[in-house]
Amino acid sequence: MYIIGTHGGETSWITLVSTGPGNVCVCVCDAAYHCVAALFYLSASVLEALATITMYDGFTYKQYHENISAVVFAYVATLLYVVHAVFSLIRWKSS
Repeated sequence: MYIIGTHGGETSWITLVSTGPGNVCVCVCDAAYHCVAALFYLSASVLEALATITMYDGFTYKQYHENISAVVFAYVATLLYVVHAVFSLIRWKSS
């Protein structure tokens, strides 16, 4: 939508999270959301890694590699949520 110009030239997302006395709640909610999401993603990626390690016979080599890919991408998603949570906490503390 932003690339084709349907946003109308407005940057409403910037005004939504802009710093100021009235927008502290938005920063707190954003930081809390990303901290909780990072925790859930970490727990899911650890469980996926455990399931991959304890795979028994009956699974093909392709299924094992798919699980390894899922573990890697789960840890990447966790890392991105942690980075965003850290920046959200920094923005909240600076507001």
